Amino acid sequence: MTRRALVLGGGGITGIAWETGFLAGLAESGLDLTAGGPTPPDLVVGTSAGSIVGSQVTSEVPVAELYRRQLLPPAQLGDGGVPLAAIGPRVLLTFAASLLRARGDVERFGRLLGERAVAAARAGRVPSVEERYAQVRQRLVTQAWPGEGAPQLVVTGVDAATGRRVAFSGPGGELPGVGLEDAVNASCAVPCVYPPIPIAGRTYLDGGVHSGSNADLAAGCDVVLALCPADRAVGPLRSASQALAGLGVPHLVVTPDDASRAAIGRNVLDPQARPPSARAGFEQGVAWAERVGDLWRGGPPPT
Repeated sequence: MTRRALVLGGGGITGIAWETGFLAGLAESGLDLTAGGPTPPDLVVGTSAGSIVGSQVTSEVPVAELYRRQLLPPAQLGDGGVPLAAIGPRVLLTFAASLLRARGDVERFGRLLGERAVAAARAGRVPSVEERYAQVRQRLVTQAWPGEGAPQLVVTGVDAATGRRVAFSGPGGELPGVGLEDAVNASCAVPCVYPPIPIAGRTYLDGGVHSGSNADLAAGCDVVLALCPADRAVGPLRSASQALAGLGVPHLVVTPDDASRAAIGRNVLDPQARPPSARAGFEQGVAWAERVGDLWRGGPPPT
């Protein structure tokens, strides 16, 4: 049996839209990789934005409906009245300073960002946990982990105190008591932009603090498709391309093309950019369908 993995990386609101559009474009071309399709993945790894898309594509909601939702204007998807968030200069400076102090240690980087994120939340510089849950709930189509027969879903987070990556995966996972809604909120908790998420006495940050994709969690699979709105290697953070090359398995890493980058724009947290990002992702999915199909069906790995 060929074991297939779908890796969904982080990338904000526009990343959710682009990944969903890409998968819808594949389905339109006869390659539905969601739980309801003829060749679903065995494993889905979701980080930050990818955790939301992962929870959606492992549900029973058709990909066409998921795509339709991404085309809605912000007021109809619940975030029209939410203050515009951005990963601005202050946040970028915090990340850069933490990278320098981490000296190549990814867990130390997580601890340093964890300190800053907790301090920002205590000072009231980010939304409350309750406000954040309300925002994320608008984007979820289910609050249940995938059931029997569905793809396994892994959602990544980072422990704010230890800097260690955590892989949430429902009842059979590393932390079996954590619900899907909690796991997704933790995975989307961008430090100093959104609040760290308390779960069972611990506090968690965005899974992207460890890696933008956490593609190494696809180890043991025979074929891997990674959709990465931003596939960068920064300091100790490895890119999906690096991680999958290290696994030595046939894989494709897909990033936004020129049209998609133009649609996404400069602020990946801007809900106004969601519909054009989804449409651009759809067109890119159609364009990539043949290459992805060759990989997914066990043909020769792309060069």
